[in-house]
Amino acid sequence: MAFLLGAVAFVVALLASVMLHEGGHLLTAKRFGMKATQYFVGFGPTLWSTRRGETEYGVKAIPLGGFVKIVGYTPLEEIDEADRDRAFYRQPAGRRAVVIGAGVVANFAFAFVLLFAMAMTIGVPRPGTVTSTVDEVSACVPATMRDGCGAGRPPSPAARAGLKAGDRIVAFDGAPVSDWQDLTAAIGRTKPGQTVAVVVQRPGTGRETLPVTLADVGGEPFVGVSAKIVGAAYDRAGPVDAVRFAGGGIGRTVQGIGTVAADLPTAIPRLFSPERESTPGGQVGSVVGATEVSGQIFSSDDTARDKVALFLSLVVSVNIFLGALNVLPLLPLDGGHLAVVAYERARAGVNRIRGRPDPGTVDMTRLLPLTYLAVLLLVGFGVLLILADVFNPLQLPK
Repeated sequence: MAFLLGAVAFVVALLASVMLHEGGHLLTAKRFGMKATQYFVGFGPTLWSTRRGETEYGVKAIPLGGFVKIVGYTPLEEIDEADRDRAFYRQPAGRRAVVIGAGVVANFAFAFVLLFAMAMTIGVPRPGTVTSTVDEVSACVPATMRDGCGAGRPPSPAARAGLKAGDRIVAFDGAPVSDWQDLTAAIGRTKPGQTVAVVVQRPGTGRETLPVTLADVGGEPFVGVSAKIVGAAYDRAGPVDAVRFAGGGIGRTVQGIGTVAADLPTAIPRLFSPERESTPGGQVGSVVGATEVSGQIFSSDDTARDKVALFLSLVVSVNIFLGALNVLPLLPLDGGHLAVVAYERARAGVNRIRGRPDPGTVDMTRLLPLTYLAVLLLVGFGVLLILADVFNPLQLPK
């Protein structure tokens, strides 16, 4: 039930994000006197609608987004003579640019508001210190680091050796250990199949030395313990610090999107392999994957505060991604339409310098092949990610 609730919550948040994006277009178009005839949630057959003035608002059967229809969005559209002066493509370049960019602004503004509200209510997360004290002992050796304990899996080295939650590891294979970083470094210097001495400090019983034979998971040594984290908390911020937190969060997310985009070409071949999440590009997912992650958040053993923070962070990331994606200078994305407006103004400026008349709007028929290609690539990549999320789903880090 908790998983389903998380999935539904994400779908609702995604639809709200898309409609905010389209709402940015709608409000600015109306503000400039352009004619907007439709504003709908979803696609396909209409389930419900109502008309307010000249605009029809409603809900369609397939909840995979939404749209706003502005009359004359391109010169290729046939429009009534009565609407000619209000057609989008006949408006000044500045107004068109504002309407086109308003959707992106709406997504970034929503992300900023969510981060600001999180900082002042939930609080800014303080990560705490990762110690060498055992928090949990894995019951088995998983097939891969992403898998759980399936039937027939052998006991983990930690379970075989008798390690327990609360044990503080003070030495590993003769190397002193003071924190989790020391421990992971010591494990990394060993090989699968090697038996090492692990010295632990047990509450109430003193030190004990346990022989641990490391297992092999994906060619890497595996012990089977997770670390206890101390000092993790949330600190509520004031308005000024909340603004800094929101701005910094958006900046870090945009930077992360850039890193993911740069890594995508090399990550695509690993989308269906166990190494999918080993690189930034492999961690990008589709709507299906994000819905799955949202369900995992709601059904996890984290505190309610952690769940809300993670869910809102996911919604923030989706809004920033929607905004960043639409900035790309590709038709039919907003960035492509902005590029067309910029080209028109640049061409008009050159002609003005040469004493020639303004050539007017771009011949969109010449851009149709590039538009079709961009749509094909975007849809194709989207389908590829959906298939990867179905057959090799991303997992919430534990």
